Amino acid sequence: MFDVVTFGSATRDIFVQSKEFKLIDSPEFLTGKALAVAAGGKIYVEELVFATGGGGTNCAVTFARQGLKVAYVGLIGNDSGGLEVFRELNDIGVNCNFIKTTAKIQTPYSIVLSAPNKDRSILVYEGASHFLSLADIPFEAIKHARWFYLSGLAGESAKTFEPIINFAATNKIKIAINPGHDQLTKDLDILRGLLNKIDVLLVNQEEASLITDVDFKNEGELFKRFDELVSGIAVMSKGKEGVAVSDGRKIYRAGIPESGYVDRTGSGDAFGSGFVAMIIHGGQIPEAIQLGTANATATIQHLGAKKGLLKKEDWGEWEKVQVEIEKL
Repeated sequence: MFDVVTFGSATRDIFVQSKEFKLIDSPEFLTGKALAVAAGGKIYVEELVFATGGGGTNCAVTFARQGLKVAYVGLIGNDSGGLEVFRELNDIGVNCNFIKTTAKIQTPYSIVLSAPNKDRSILVYEGASHFLSLADIPFEAIKHARWFYLSGLAGESAKTFEPIINFAATNKIKIAINPGHDQLTKDLDILRGLLNKIDVLLVNQEEASLITDVDFKNEGELFKRFDELVSGIAVMSKGKEGVAVSDGRKIYRAGIPESGYVDRTGSGDAFGSGFVAMIIHGGQIPEAIQLGTANATATIQHLGAKKGLLKKEDWGEWEKVQVEIEKL
């Protein structure tokens, strides 16, 4: 029996860091800024790192390093990128028996262009993960799992989101979800209708506002709405301000340690999977917040979403965050 089965993307990531990337103001972009290089120029790179990423595999690695029996369900290309994803997961101890391959579509790639201590832009090739179908999911083989963890499912794979959750609910499998863009936009009504089956919901402030139709600055009203929608624990990350969590009876708040960072890729996956790993181990919400925060802080010290992920009993070099508890 698996402690947890993860679903979500599997990618090949390339991190490109150069001091010659310039951050410039530009009204042509939604953020008002652009990462720029000289047209026709030769750009020298200080650091080039090849890694694997994607929400499904990032979270699987955290669970494996936390001593849990974990399997990953996903679709990769029959190519060198897919082989590297498979090899790394297998070496770390993730069960890879349920990974499907296809020769029709390449493994997803992300190219992360990073200006040191400034900002980054990510070039994304969506690839095979977005074409996972219900036929690719071995429901019979995973029906005795204790937990399912769903990262965002996009493209054709988004059609599996609701059936996976319904299957878990029918088979009394606990469910944690970190919904992606498709769930929060075109499938938002479907997502809202599923929240009463969810044990742990993991979102950021903007996503919380989308789901509840409440301004995230009105935290009390937002969690009141969450408690009406979500049957279990609602977790809202707040960027540099930390996190707020509601279990329907209390709100738990914590900040983040003061630390530098190299790259923030995968920090959300690291927090969410660390949080849920502690819950699976029988820990309480304050401990789950502390482990999730420690895991996220550790991973952002490196290029690559998996390199710094913590092993069981390792809390990193920072003190555990203090968790404040407020009764509703």
